[in-house]
Amino acid sequence: MGDDSEWMKLPIDQKCEHKLWKARLNGYEEALKLFQKIDDEKSPEWSKYLGLVKKFVTDSNAVAQLKGLEAALAYVENAHVAGKTTGEVASGVVNKVFNQPKARAKELGLDICLMYIEIEKGEAVQEELLKGLDNKNPKIIVACIETLRKALSEFGSKIISLKPIIKVLPKLFESREKAVRDEAKLLAVEIYRWIRDALRPPLQNINSVQLKELEEEWVKVSSAAPKQTRFLRSQQELKAKFEQQQAVGGDADGGGDDEEEAVPQVDAYELLEAVEILSKLPKDFYEKIEAKKWQERKEALEAVELLVKNPKLEAGDYADLVKVLKKVVGKDTNVMLVALAAKCLAGLAAGLRKKFGQYAGHVVPTILEKFKEKKPQVVQALQEAIDAIFLTTTLQNISEDVLAVMDNKNPTIKQQTSLFIARSFRHCTPSTLPKSLLKPFCAALLKHINDSAPEVRDAGFEALGTALKVAGEKAVNPFLADVDKLKLDRIKECAEKVELVYGKKTGGAAEKKEGKPITGKTPALSGTGGDKETKDAASKPGPLKKAPAVKSGGPPKKGKPAAAAGMGGAGAKGKKGPETKEIFESELSIEVCEEKAAAVLPASCIQQLDSGNWKERLACMEEFQKAVELMERNEMPCQALVRMLAKKPGWKETNFQVMQMKLHIVALIAQKGNFSKTSAQVVLDGLVDKVGDVKCGSNAKEAMTAIAEACQLPWTAEQVVAMAFSQKNPKNQSETLNWLSNAIKEFGFSGLNVKAFISNVKTALAATNPAVRTSAITLLGVMYLYVGPPLRMFFEDEKPALLSQIDAEFEKMQGQTAPAPTRGISRHSGGGGDDGEEEEQEDVGNDVVDLLPRTDIGDKITAELVSKIGDKNWKIRKEGLDEVTSIINDAKFIQPNIGELPAALKSRLNDSNKILVQQTLSILQQLATAMGPNIKQHVKNLGIPVITVLGDSKNNVRAAALATVNAWAEQTGMKEWLEGEDLSEELKKENPFLRQELLGWLAEKLPTLRSVPSDLLLCVPHLYSCLEDRNGDVRKKAQDALPFFMMHLGFEKMAKATGKLKPTSKDQVLAMLEKAKANMPAKPAPPAKASSRVVGGAALAKFQPASALAEDLGSNTMESKPDPKKAKAGGASSKAKGVQGKKVLSKPNLKEDDDKSGPIFIIVPNGKEQRMKDEKGLKVLKWNFTTPRDEYIEQLKTQMSSCVAKWLQDEMFHADFQHHNKALAVMIEHLESEKDGVISCLDLILKWLTLRFFDTNTSVLMKALEYLKLLFNLLSQEEYHLTENEASSFIPYLILKVGEPKDVIRKDVRAILNRMCLIYPASKMFTFIMEGTKSKNSKQRAECLEELGCLVESYGMNVCQPTPGKALKEMATHIGDRDNTVRNAALNTIVTVYNVHGDQVFKLIGNLSEKDMSMLEERIKRSAKRPSAAPVRQAEEKPQRTQNISANASMLRKGPAEDMSSKLNQNRNMGSHSETTHTVPREFQLDLDEIENDNGTVRCEMPALVQHKLDDIFEPVLIPEPKIRAVSPHFDDMHSNTASTINFVISQVASGDINTSIQALAQIDEVLRQEDKAEAMSGHIDQFLIATFMQLRLIYNTHMADEKLDKDEIVKLYSCIIGSMISLFQIESLAREASTGVLKDLMHGLITLMLDSRVEDLEEGEQVIRSVNLLVVKVLEKSDQTNILSALLVLLQDSLLATASSPKFSELVMKCLWRMVRLLPETINSINLDRILLDIHIFMKVFPKEKLKQCKSEFPIRTLKTLLHTLCKLKGPKILDHLTMIDNKNESELEAHLCRVMKHTMDQSGSKADKDTEKGASRIEEKASKAKVNDILAEIFKKIGSKENTKEGLAELYEYKKKYSDADIEPFLKNSSQFFQSYVERGLRLIETEREGKGRIAASTGISPQMEGTCVPASTHTVSSSIGNTNGEEVGPSVYLERLKILRQRCGLDNAKEDRPPLTSLLSKPAVPTVASSTDMLHSKLSQLRESREQYQHLDLDSNQTHSSGIGTTLASPSSAAANIDDLKKRLERIKSSRK
Repeated sequence: MGDDSEWMKLPIDQKCEHKLWKARLNGYEEALKLFQKIDDEKSPEWSKYLGLVKKFVTDSNAVAQLKGLEAALAYVENAHVAGKTTGEVASGVVNKVFNQPKARAKELGLDICLMYIEIEKGEAVQEELLKGLDNKNPKIIVACIETLRKALSEFGSKIISLKPIIKVLPKLFESREKAVRDEAKLLAVEIYRWIRDALRPPLQNINSVQLKELEEEWVKVSSAAPKQTRFLRSQQELKAKFEQQQAVGGDADGGGDDEEEAVPQVDAYELLEAVEILSKLPKDFYEKIEAKKWQERKEALEAVELLVKNPKLEAGDYADLVKVLKKVVGKDTNVMLVALAAKCLAGLAAGLRKKFGQYAGHVVPTILEKFKEKKPQVVQALQEAIDAIFLTTTLQNISEDVLAVMDNKNPTIKQQTSLFIARSFRHCTPSTLPKSLLKPFCAALLKHINDSAPEVRDAGFEALGTALKVAGEKAVNPFLADVDKLKLDRIKECAEKVELVYGKKTGGAAEKKEGKPITGKTPALSGTGGDKETKDAASKPGPLKKAPAVKSGGPPKKGKPAAAAGMGGAGAKGKKGPETKEIFESELSIEVCEEKAAAVLPASCIQQLDSGNWKERLACMEEFQKAVELMERNEMPCQALVRMLAKKPGWKETNFQVMQMKLHIVALIAQKGNFSKTSAQVVLDGLVDKVGDVKCGSNAKEAMTAIAEACQLPWTAEQVVAMAFSQKNPKNQSETLNWLSNAIKEFGFSGLNVKAFISNVKTALAATNPAVRTSAITLLGVMYLYVGPPLRMFFEDEKPALLSQIDAEFEKMQGQTAPAPTRGISRHSGGGGDDGEEEEQEDVGNDVVDLLPRTDIGDKITAELVSKIGDKNWKIRKEGLDEVTSIINDAKFIQPNIGELPAALKSRLNDSNKILVQQTLSILQQLATAMGPNIKQHVKNLGIPVITVLGDSKNNVRAAALATVNAWAEQTGMKEWLEGEDLSEELKKENPFLRQELLGWLAEKLPTLRSVPSDLLLCVPHLYSCLEDRNGDVRKKAQDALPFFMMHLGFEKMAKATGKLKPTSKDQVLAMLEKAKANMPAKPAPPAKASSRVVGGAALAKFQPASALAEDLGSNTMESKPDPKKAKAGGASSKAKGVQGKKVLSKPNLKEDDDKSGPIFIIVPNGKEQRMKDEKGLKVLKWNFTTPRDEYIEQLKTQMSSCVAKWLQDEMFHADFQHHNKALAVMIEHLESEKDGVISCLDLILKWLTLRFFDTNTSVLMKALEYLKLLFNLLSQEEYHLTENEASSFIPYLILKVGEPKDVIRKDVRAILNRMCLIYPASKMFTFIMEGTKSKNSKQRAECLEELGCLVESYGMNVCQPTPGKALKEMATHIGDRDNTVRNAALNTIVTVYNVHGDQVFKLIGNLSEKDMSMLEERIKRSAKRPSAAPVRQAEEKPQRTQNISANASMLRKGPAEDMSSKLNQNRNMGSHSETTHTVPREFQLDLDEIENDNGTVRCEMPALVQHKLDDIFEPVLIPEPKIRAVSPHFDDMHSNTASTINFVISQVASGDINTSIQALAQIDEVLRQEDKAEAMSGHIDQFLIATFMQLRLIYNTHMADEKLDKDEIVKLYSCIIGSMISLFQIESLAREASTGVLKDLMHGLITLMLDSRVEDLEEGEQVIRSVNLLVVKVLEKSDQTNILSALLVLLQDSLLATASSPKFSELVMKCLWRMVRLLPETINSINLDRILLDIHIFMKVFPKEKLKQCKSEFPIRTLKTLLHTLCKLKGPKILDHLTMIDNKNESELEAHLCRVMKHTMDQSGSKADKDTEKGASRIEEKASKAKVNDILAEIFKKIGSKENTKEGLAELYEYKKKYSDADIEPFLKNSSQFFQSYVERGLRLIETEREGKGRIAASTGISPQMEGTCVPASTHTVSSSIGNTNGEEVGPSVYLERLKILRQRCGLDNAKEDRPPLTSLLSKPAVPTVASSTDMLHSKLSQLRESREQYQHLDLDSNQTHSSGIGTTLASPSSAAANIDDLKKRLERIKSSRK
């Protein structure tokens, strides 16, 4: 047994692999126990066994194998990594377990397979099982079948895909083994349970006996739908629901519906194998089918019939076959053969399904025509054929053909067509049967129900009844307005009998919904408006925005137009709703009229109508008018009244006043009465006659408009124009056209008959009178707004001069949107024109194209032409194509019927002669334009072949094909292309050209679509294979297209589709999908009609905030609610205005004033941030272009719509520049008053201004620049900082303008650039201007160079980016420029740099050519400026640059130069971080560069500043006088020299220049490594850490992104940073000084660095990351434990809150926390628990338990629990005493949680009696005494912390320390601020000196004494009042000075003990709040950095040289030759000499 003991000692995983079976057996047993024990499914333990699980199941020893299987099952069930083992384990189970004799083994194998399916690995398992079915061992086959059956019965057919199983079933039935056949039978029965009869077709060919047996079994299967009983891990809700139902008792009704859905309907067709039949056609088929003998033709057809019986056919080119079958159906005389051919077509259609769609268009007309046959078997065959064909296409596609046959004279054809329509409708749903389709069909069917033949009528009724049932009454009723009651009842009766294919989803529910807003009008009316749009909204949820037809808002006297309104476009064509009878009013005789008029008019009025005296006539008219005004609508006899008016003298009235009144009365009657066309005809002639009259013209137009409103514009316009052109008077003609132009704008375009006008317009264009021509051209312009470019085609044959005028007019209209209609229909919807707009969408969009007269060229496409095109000789082929081109050219617009042309052209697309291919492509392009949208029906047979041409090897052929495809897609939309498998078949072809072109095309088209057919999914597998194509371009295109596919299909579907890929490919593709997910664009919003034209009252209401909001919503939620609120808004505003019955907005000037009162910029909370996010996430275009394209302008427009006043936006985007000027004027006017608004929209304003830079108009440019100057002044006053986004989308375009030829503009731009430096760091400006020097425009280059010079002059060398060297080299290249001004500018700039920087310039410039160098030297000599001489220019430049520095600085300002330097210093110290520091005051700063060059402006004040009080620093100042003295901002004690040096060096750590930073870090490292010197760093730790993480951030954001930088430099910098930090964190006393806020930021920086993928790519990246790891561990161990714990908690909270933060980041923070938890037992006593618990409390407040549980990972909640649990364990019940800092404990989740944990641990330990005994007796005493001591000390510190008892507390502490000299007060001090610690130390020392009688501490002890009264902290965690002001911002030192003065005055001499604090001591160590937010910390630290630096300089300026040399020696160890210090010395020397 010796061996046994050997393996017994091994770890489990090694036992499992041992060669002894016993060892393995033991290993499996232990593994099983272990697997059941591990709670955490993600435990690292699992990964150890990944490679072993396969061995578990394939063990060669049967006994061991059994145990192994059990262990494997437990593993699969519990381990989250188990999925990775699926393939190998499943294959092991199939091959090595299923063949075992033991039943238990098989059982376990089966369970393992099912468990894999449960953990979502079904596909892989199924694959292995199916492979097992091919095994030779029948046992294995049987077991595999059984497993499949079990899986199917438990998981259901949704999870187990049946297709592959059904494929192999027939083979299993043929097996020789009975066991296999029996098992197969059971499987077939199980499958039948799930899919029922869909299983029959695939099994029809098995042995008949077996089939019979199966049938018997199938009958027994219960009819209840089967249910899934076992669920995947992702289906836990379903599982819960299922279990609940089981509990309730079997299948409760509640879940019935859900379960129904759970079982997918399987289509038998899907399960079948496709059969290829084309190759199996008899060889002589095509000859036979043409044979003379009918028997031969029959043979040929029978052969086809046999083949097409296959239920599923392989896709292929069936064009020829379909063509011959169609010919038989159409032309064959033998009816038997017609029936046979029809059967073949039906079989083809059924077998090919959607793939047959492309041939449907050819066959349908032929079949419909053939219905003239009377023989029932022929008719039946034709019906079957056409029904089968219908299912392969859509009603839309064949509608043209069907409608064409409807007018056939033959009644049988009419009857069968109607019946076919009825059958087709049954397959439709409301969405596939939209209004646009219903309209033409209903119109045609209405003719049928009035037909003389009864069978035609019946068929018509049936079809209409079906339509009614499918689409709902409200959609169909408008088209049945003219049907009489009897027929309507008959239609409804038919509707009730109809059985629909898709079940009844009719408009019932919708009617209920819409019923409310419709006020009591006639029922037909409600039908027209209300539901129509719910239907439409369902069918196409985009542009429809139509208010429910009649609102109470509109005055109730407008019934008739309302009736027409609801009927959309149809209304215009003469079916006029319910008031039909009145509209067709019969003509009344004059007598009847007189009678009716006498009844309503005063007698005197009627007598005076034809009086000879005009005054009497005028009086009569006045009475007439009064009477009309008082009449009720229903009582007004309109026709009688107008006939009275027309009575002699009628329209020949000579007196203009009478005439004006008369015309006004006509208008009134039309408005107030039920005015019919008959009445209109009486007056129109007279009106047209007067339209040109100077005095009466306007009244005549008013009357015409009123009539148009009553009788609809289309009819009125047609009448009016016809009348005008039948006259000779040109004035009337031109005015009529003018009236029409205006009327179209007011009424909208719907229903107008373009054709009718065109001929009149052509007449007008040919008129001799210029006014008529002008009016005609204006009218065309207005029509162009609605019709668009096709309008021009009508006028192409006009004279060139005229054509150019028309073009000019069209040009003017381009880019404008048609105004919303304000009259006619829309006054009823109260919402102003929504209705018109909706119609426009429908009618104009498509109908305009339909208005064009289309020629039928079918007869020109002769057989002869077709044979020409197919000729063998290419020249003849070319002739044929030329002929086609000319036919299409002549016809211009053609009907879709083009005979045999498609097939002929298709064969030319693969012509061997490429020239002909190109010619064919251009013909197809022409065809698309000529045929318009009707080209849709040719997409499948002609469009797809064009896509094939994209694979051509010749570039130009591909380009032509792409142009063709685009031309087609423009006409057809994308739906047709994406439906069916054609596109995926193309993508499948492995042709790199085809793939890249096609993917490129899809990537361009998909983002514009709002929805796509589901067939797009078929392309995905091929897309994946493109991602791995050998060709790089294909791969790139596929990657580009990926996000757009995902945008439509969603990530889940795409990810699921990767299931079929090889594992290696799958991982790659999934990674790409993840990447694409991040870049996935949003789906395009519905066409934003709302934003481009706000209609009706809503526009008015825009500035009442509520409606402004609603307006916004309106534009987004267009599809969901068709906008009833607009209607209300409109109604309300019209009441408010008091304009009765007129639409408020009909005259724009009405709303002008009221509109412009509101703010012009609306503040949208977070609007700007959201826009930046969108731009970052590529949801919108980046603002980056050479010239602005339309999409940029549109994008800006939509972005502005939510935050810029509508009227201003209209001005801003107007086509005319004067409007831009107006907009700018308004913006200037509002600049001051709307500061916040301007800032919130700043990015948009700047973008809009960049667009203005591209305008050619100087006045706009000047105005824009004027605005910019004011804007930047305002921004700098507000201390605003431009964001990166704003800067990068504006500055480059501004810099373009520096190159303007006009001097004044250049000057302005330069001034603006100057001002920008105040709100954007000069160093960043530098980069932009540097880019500008690369321009082709020499003026721009020169100006940019000069500007660079100015920047360097004003801001010193640090402004040069990326480094001074690189920048100067770049500038120096321009010395050799070919343009003289550029050369000069470059030379001047470098001379400027020379003046600032001295000879070092030559070193930086590097090698210049001799010529350039000599020019430069010459220029430097000439400038004769030595660095010591101050540049005069600077003195002038300065004031203008600094005027706007914030006013509050003025109190301490010492002349502009210095003030400027403060800005510079900020830029210099901070490098790229100046944004973060903008709240730091920048007063006390100096800049050596400045001082050096300056001997002018400031010199006189310097002595006062510096020498001030030097001598009394050294006198011991005992009692300050009570008077106030000026305080010198200098060091009052000697000790701070080292401090200021360290400050200075630390300030350089954060430098933007890598070398500077490295040097500084080296110096600090040197100090830290020497034990005796390290102490000097004390007090500077936070400052140093801030500088380092600033530098880390700088590297991360700037250096890493900079391609030009050598990456080795960065690694060097990283290693310096990490090195010096490690040195720091090894010295525990220093490490503990780091405060929470700083540690938080430091950890943030380090973790970010660890996760930076860019670092890993560097050569030594791995090394860097390893050292960071080490550093993090050091930080965690060595820093103050309270601070680091607190920092980590805050950091975790922030990272979980931040959406942008990666999960990896939070994970690492939590790992750090876990590390801290491990350290807790050692560190618990040094931790300030109160503070930690406060942090945890805050964390739990931000993340309550529920919220934490929603996190994707359960880490956060576990981390928190672990931390609390550990604290409880260590502290016991005492933990509850540490909740002192939490304000309201009762509300805190924390306390409750702690109590729970305590209770739990107490229960476990069993001892509840004594709280202190839980740690065991041995430590009780120690603990008790410790606790006691802690309590005493806590009390004392509480006293010190309170204001009243401070002194007492200090005294007690002193006593206590004396008594217990070894007492450790460290832990108490450690948790307090630096300030508090020094305060306590100082207090103790003071007491000591007092007691020992030493008097007072002298001022120079180096402890910075503080004012006692004010600076005592209230408690350890509050901050003294003088340190942080209320806002938490940094306050300037001046404030403290003031406070100090006041306090000292108050105190007089009482305060003698304490010396007045020197200012510097107040500055250099402000008390930092213990947990300050890191930004506060940052600000305070930065101000210190800055202060320290400038103090360092002050000090040197006025004390003698020893100081600086002293510093030199302390800092610079021999190893670093203190270059910086020497440099400083030299400079200081120079400055001193210049001062003398």
